[in-house]
Formats: sequence, C-alpha cells, structure tokens
Amino acid sequence: MTASDSTPVPDVAELRNRVQAIWPGVRSDLEDLVRIPSVSNSDFDQAHVAASADAVAALLRGAGMPEVQILSVARPDGTPGAPAVVARRPAPAGAPTVLLYAHHDVQPPGADADWDTPPFEPTEKEGRLFGRGAADDKAGVVAHLGALRTLADDLNVGVTVFVEGEEEVGSPSFTTFLHTYRDLLAADVIVVADSSNWRVGVPGLTTSLRGLVDLDVEVAVLDHAIHSGMFGGPVIDAVTLLSRLIATLHDDQGDVAVAGLHHADDPAVDYDEAAFRADAGVLEGVQLAGSGPISSRLWTKPTIAVIGLDAPRVATASNTITPKATAKLSMRIAPGQDPAAALEALRAHLLSHAPFGARVTVTDGELGKAFQAPADSEAMRAARQAFADAWGTDPVDIGIGGSIPFIADLLEVYPDAAILVTGVEDPDSRAHGANESVHLAELERVVLAEALLLARLGR
Repeated sequence: MTASDSTPVPDVAELRNRVQAIWPGVRSDLEDLVRIPSVSNSDFDQAHVAASADAVAALLRGAGMPEVQILSVARPDGTPGAPAVVARRPAPAGAPTVLLYAHHDVQPPGADADWDTPPFEPTEKEGRLFGRGAADDKAGVVAHLGALRTLADDLNVGVTVFVEGEEEVGSPSFTTFLHTYRDLLAADVIVVADSSNWRVGVPGLTTSLRGLVDLDVEVAVLDHAIHSGMFGGPVIDAVTLLSRLIATLHDDQGDVAVAGLHHADDPAVDYDEAAFRADAGVLEGVQLAGSGPISSRLWTKPTIAVIGLDAPRVATASNTITPKATAKLSMRIAPGQDPAAALEALRAHLLSHAPFGARVTVTDGELGKAFQAPADSEAMRAARQAFADAWGTDPVDIGIGGSIPFIADLLEVYPDAAILVTGVEDPDSRAHGANESVHLAELERVVLAEALLLARLGR
C-alpha cells in the first residue's frame, strides 16, 4: 500500500462536485434496488435474490468495471449458496488493490401494518429514503457504485467489488466462497460498507464489533398437555418455568449473570443517555439495564436477548398446562471472547439452572467471532482523513453492538489485509425493523468519503 501521511490530499472540491453531478443517478439506482424484494430467508422466493444479483451486476458493468461475474458455491449442508456479484478492475503497476464489500440481500419485511409506507416501494420523507434494504445494505452497494462513478478513469487503485447475497441469513457459504475464489478476491485493503455512523452529521469508523452466539433452549415438564383445572398445582407449566430460567440470565441490575463471559475495556467515547433513549425509542419511565458507560453496555460487554418464543398463541390458547416451550436466545459477546467458550458458558448456565427439575435441552445455533481493529494503520489514517474531508468534522472511532462474523473469515484468509468497516446507516436507520431508512444527504457524504479514500490510497 502506498498511502501515507505525506500523500497529497485529493482535490476535495472537485470530487464533491463530481459526486453532486452523479448523485441523482445513484439515488435512482438505490430506489430500483429497494424495489426488488431480495429476502434471502428460504421461506421467501429466491428468484428475487437472483434478480437483485443481476441488477447489481448490470450497475457495476455500467460503472466501468471490465470483469463482472455472478458466482455461488454450495453451503456446508449441500444446498446452493445465494448468488454473489464479483466485479474486478486490475490495479495499475505498483498500486494496491481494494476490495469493496456490501450485500444485496435483505431481511424479511415483517408485518405490512408496522410500516408507514410499503416496505418495497422506496419513499422519501424529510430527507430520508424509506424501504427494506434502503440502509442495510443496498446503501452500501450504491456507495461503492457512486465512488467508482465519481473517480471513473481517475481511479488509480485496483478494485474488486464483492456484493454478497446471503449476509442476512448468516453468510453460510462465505468461508467456502473465500477459499474457492481466494485469488480473485485478494486485496491489500478491504472496505466493508455495512455499519453505522455516529449520528447524522458526524461520521464514524467502526473499530470493534461484538461476536454472536445463538441457541434454542427447550423446557419440558410433561409428555402431553393436561387439563389445567384437573392437574394444575403440582406441575407448573413449561412457559412459566422457561420464563424463570430466562430470568436467571441477568442480575437485578440488568447485567448478564452467566459465569465465564468476558468484557473488554470501556470505550473512549460514551453515548449520551438522552440521545440513546431517543435513538432506541425507549418508552418513558423504562429504566436502562446494566452498569457502566452506555457505550460499554452497547459495544464491549455481553448481552443476551430472547428473539423468539415457541409457546401457545393467545388467540388459540386452551385451558391446558403447556408441556414444553422453547426460546431462541441471541447472545452478543465482547471483543476478545471466544464464541465456542461463550456458547459452553451459556449452555452450562441453562442446564444448571433448570427450575423445579424441568428437562432443559439446548440446541446450538450460529457462532460468530468479534472484531477489534488495530488502533492505527495507514489505511485507517487515510480513512479518517477522507471522512473528515467529506463531513467537515473528524470521525468518531465507534464500536457496534451488532456482529459481522465474516470479518473474522476475511482476516483468516487475508491476514495481511487492512480492514475498514465504514458506515452507511445512522442511529435512526432502524435496520432489520419496520420503517428502515437511510439519510440521503449522509449517503451522499459516504460516496464522497469513499471516493476520497480510494483516491488517497492510489497516490
């Protein structure tokens, strides 16, 4: 890599003018992508994921990428992987190669009634574009597209664009894909455009991500449902006992109470409580859980949430004692924690806290490693300067409470590559939820920042 502190700063004003000129087309392309319901969950029509890959490939060809392919590999269970788009432009002699990552698949939309506008009809309101995938992560796709269009023939680095099609289902074929196309994807710098900025008007560089462990825990007390009046009393229903078991996962202050879990050092920056409450939509009167700085609770300490529950529905409930109930638990682990060890710690806790001798069964789910970026690197310095130029204010080094487990796979296959995790979202983007949106002016700044970064890395 050739970038350094002595590298001449690109002409920010010229690149800003170029971004403004191409921006209407970039926005239009984002709207077209949002209209494609590319939900990678297998319960949805996967033809839309294929259509999304085709659309992304066409956009990259139009942006001057000479080599564009749609590729896939089988998942570990033998089922076909989702289509990924790989576009390449070889590096000039002596110049570095930059891999630009995003994903074109999206989360299920959920109930239409929860959306103020149709989830797959992009709608602008108050400077934000609403729609499923508008932020996560079709904004990342068009950020790369916009940077390439901005630099055009002035691009002085090699670029490989890798747009995955199954990130929202855990990237099951990602590791195999990396090893299969190792040479095709090799790069000196990897830019992952799938994170958040500090807030609107203040950019962020993601320097840490929590890891992920999930599992299903079943509590069973009977081999069949029984009449709650005839038999109620000596036997407590499985839903109540599952609730008691779940309640042991946190102490009275709200900190995770599972032995053997690690927490990292407190971040240098804190998250203002009023801002957090507003960003998260916390109801009035609800107390925040846990101890220590809010940023630590979000980024460097473990959390456990119930994200699914199999129990009788209220609408179809009968007067019976429920024989079994199951919860899906999602645990975020701090940077530095081994996910396999965290899984065993959670399993041991659940099995040892079985209430009233109920039968507890744990079924393993997904494991994902945490990420901690180096405190300083040439690529990080170049990114900080690019973000400062684009926003007019210095970026904040932030952690993210969420997980991007495939970053650990990238580091394993490309240990010498510098990885930059950049933001296309902001705290009000509501990724994965109803009324997902991207702030359009912020996305335009992301395009400028990435163009500046590529220009700086190429000199």
